[in-house]
Amino acid sequence: MAVATVAALLAALGGALWLAARRFVGPSVQRLHRGGDSGLMHGKTVLITGANSGLGRATAAELLRLGARVIMGCRDRTRAEEEAGQLRREICQAGGPELGPDSGGAGELVVKELDLASLRSVRSFCQEVLQEEPRLDVLINNAGIFQCPYMKTEDGFEMQFGVNHLGHFLLTNLLLGLLKSSAPSRIVVVSSKLYKYGDINFEDLNSEQNYNKSFCYSRSKLANILFTRELARRLEGTNVTVNALHPGVVRTNLGRHIHIPLLVKPLFNLVSWAFFKTPLEGAQTSIYLASSPEVEGVSGKYFGDCKEEELLPKAMDESVAGKLWDVSEVMVGILK
Repeated sequence: MAVATVAALLAALGGALWLAARRFVGPSVQRLHRGGDSGLMHGKTVLITGANSGLGRATAAELLRLGARVIMGCRDRTRAEEEAGQLRREICQAGGPELGPDSGGAGELVVKELDLASLRSVRSFCQEVLQEEPRLDVLINNAGIFQCPYMKTEDGFEMQFGVNHLGHFLLTNLLLGLLKSSAPSRIVVVSSKLYKYGDINFEDLNSEQNYNKSFCYSRSKLANILFTRELARRLEGTNVTVNALHPGVVRTNLGRHIHIPLLVKPLFNLVSWAFFKTPLEGAQTSIYLASSPEVEGVSGKYFGDCKEEELLPKAMDESVAGKLWDVSEVMVGILK
């Protein structure tokens, strides 16, 4: 009887959520770029980390439709190749041309192996890119890990700080020369609104004294923003811009480490369906910052829903940003 009562309550609540979603969210998503913008990124090379699922996949699909040559930097090469094949089929089935350098419409898709939890992998990946790519117009630091149990990267860093911040820090620095020689070029950093709950504790960046998976995720996202602002300062006059963004709450597999009780799962699925963004909706700001003429020359800013947003003072602390940069250089081996 109790199970039946709970099921009835879930069904009733689900129905209410469905009606609310229909009323307030709307039945469809409007893309930023259509029709005349189909060649907006033609001739440009875009590198996206974590492009085989979620936000990264949606971003890659849209930039391909805009004519970009997209490099997918992914940890699991086999899975990435499968997703790349699916992306090619989806674009062709939608009436678009075959992907390739001579297609004249949609861009080219390239898969490369990149494990941001390994500095060795990051260095190997960048070496390959620098050897094979004559230019890089846009770098999108998209990949991330969310609220995982305490674990360490190959190099001994706390996983969330290691992947979300340090891996991308090294990646960006190793590719800066190519970005500068390809200018005007752009760097896009995917952060999160949850940065508000994080702090940079220089005495325990590796969270060995205390680990809270939620706080450590927020710390890594705050580090993304501080990195963005310090990098923008260092890139002044180079015609390379860098901006950070939050995508909102999106239905992706990022929350795979969060345990949801079996009985609550149907309700959670209803809530996420009703109120969370789809990957395509969540990717809009990444696409905007990577391609829109409206943000040409804009740097060091923080965006949400394709609009600039204000930051908390702790995300604009220049002394913390500078110190975090210096410490990060040592941690990833740029400076000994």
